[in-house]
Amino acid sequence: MDGYKGMQWTQHRKEFDTPILLGFAYFQFNNHSSDSLRRRRRRRRKTMADPSSPPTDQLAAATLSEVPKAEFSDRVPIRSIISRPDGGSGLAGQNARVGGWVKTGRKADKDAFAFLELNDGSSAGNLQVIVDASLGDLGQLVPTGTCVVVDGHLKVPPAGAKQKIELRADKVLHVGPVDPAKYPLPKMRLTLEFLRDFVHLRSRTNTISAVARIRNALAYATHTFFNKHGFLYVHTPIITTSDCEGAGEMFQVTTLLSEAERLEKELLQNPAPTEADVEAARVVVQEKGEVVSQLKSAKASKQDIGAAVDQLKKAKENFSKVEERSKLKPGVPQKDGKVDYTKDFFARQAFLTVSGQLQVESYVCALSSVYTFGPTFRAENSHTSRHLAEFWMVEPEIAFADLKDDMNCAEAYVKFLCQWLLDNCLEDMEFMADKFDKGCINRLKMVASTPFVRVSYTEAVEILEEAVKNGKKFENEVKWGIDLASEHERYLTEVKFQKPVIVYNYPKEIKAFYMRLNDDSKTVAAMDVLVPKVGELVGGSQREERYDVIQSRIKEMNLPLEPYEWYLDLRRYGTVKHSGFGLGFERMILFATGLENIRDVIPFPRYPGRADL
Repeated sequence: MDGYKGMQWTQHRKEFDTPILLGFAYFQFNNHSSDSLRRRRRRRRKTMADPSSPPTDQLAAATLSEVPKAEFSDRVPIRSIISRPDGGSGLAGQNARVGGWVKTGRKADKDAFAFLELNDGSSAGNLQVIVDASLGDLGQLVPTGTCVVVDGHLKVPPAGAKQKIELRADKVLHVGPVDPAKYPLPKMRLTLEFLRDFVHLRSRTNTISAVARIRNALAYATHTFFNKHGFLYVHTPIITTSDCEGAGEMFQVTTLLSEAERLEKELLQNPAPTEADVEAARVVVQEKGEVVSQLKSAKASKQDIGAAVDQLKKAKENFSKVEERSKLKPGVPQKDGKVDYTKDFFARQAFLTVSGQLQVESYVCALSSVYTFGPTFRAENSHTSRHLAEFWMVEPEIAFADLKDDMNCAEAYVKFLCQWLLDNCLEDMEFMADKFDKGCINRLKMVASTPFVRVSYTEAVEILEEAVKNGKKFENEVKWGIDLASEHERYLTEVKFQKPVIVYNYPKEIKAFYMRLNDDSKTVAAMDVLVPKVGELVGGSQREERYDVIQSRIKEMNLPLEPYEWYLDLRRYGTVKHSGFGLGFERMILFATGLENIRDVIPFPRYPGRADL
């Protein structure tokens, strides 16, 4: 390698005037000792003298060829060029193939060439590409949204330019044209509300692409955190027969309606047999039976009797089909005046899950530390900026852990996510700070470095009641027993403590049946992590591990025992103290970015009236 670097530098000195073009090689060269330098020179002379060695110009050409391409794509990611510490200037003189979509484009110098701001989604920044008119129709290249792939060489722009590197195109390899008159995302500032009508195209905008990278970073950080702490990732089902929350706001999964529609169409084309048709089929069976009896009485040949028996079998099969079809009726099947779910696909009622918690608990009772991370669903007819019908939840469970352990894990996880964005996604966070929420980066720093305040639910209510006495007005009444509203949560985090707060030991009436009943029989070992900007970010609890207590809680909440028998088995057989929590992934992104509407932080939002794509 030393000899190779020496050739690199020699060629560099021959072909270029400024050492900045291959500054890396120059730095490596000048930091070798004199002994190392002499050894490299000897090896270089030996290599040049060896007729079997590649010629010097071939080695140099290999050195100054292309910037390395993406491993699974025939192009260089723009991020690998412009996100270097030197802004890409150290790559000047090298060739690169880049592809992306035009953010802005303009012709210059009387249409002699065009400037394109190209972005491939790998980073928030763009690469400026200069295309000469001789390489193609500039009119096709400059419209916003055009896809372009070019081969070119990287060069340092003139002094005073904003960018540190640009690409001079040598060849245009691909153009995915756009009709500016029809393209729905023109080169102008578009509202996030407007973009929701174009979810298939909105990822091309600066904001939504930044959110996508932040979302990706948080997902990666989630898996990193739990793997680092010995948790196993468990895939829980999307289709369930259990209601985790007991709220009943679930999407039902059924084929009864589609089957009813199919049957109705079929009966229109081929009506069900009448009673007369059934009777006629029965008569045929009797007649064929009599024929068989007569042949046997006459001691006919086995061949004749066998043929008659075959005819009888066919008549019986036809009668069964006719009789069965005669029972077909349009509409959803019913029994005793209710929908007959035994005729459904799963032979029972099934729903889209509101949480993977119950199922993942079955694994925590064997594997000790587990988590699930996936989509969940709620049929809540809400149009607020904080609700979605489909959203993602991160749900860890820890065996041999109580509520304190649960709070410690939740706090560490939230801090880890915040620090991860600061360390790995700062460019996109700076974009969000510039465009939407100037305090979002400082908020991440504060959460990542500040111990969370912990107060009981009773203490929290007392704080809120004191605020009311001092003149603070809330839209929602404050009293012991209420479920804290978002305004209450934000008062605690943004006004009272000005930092994240964990509220624990909630009234049992407002929490789920699976949360462990405290000794006072009034509260459960539940906790919520509240953060500035969004309020509740995490909800969790120590789970009720006592069989008799959890059975009583299920009955108290008027839930049927039968769907939860498997869940009760976890308490019947080898029960264990365990705890867990759920973090709303989209809420975490809202908290991080400072965006106001949850519909803008998930790629394909589902909410009442909308399920595009």
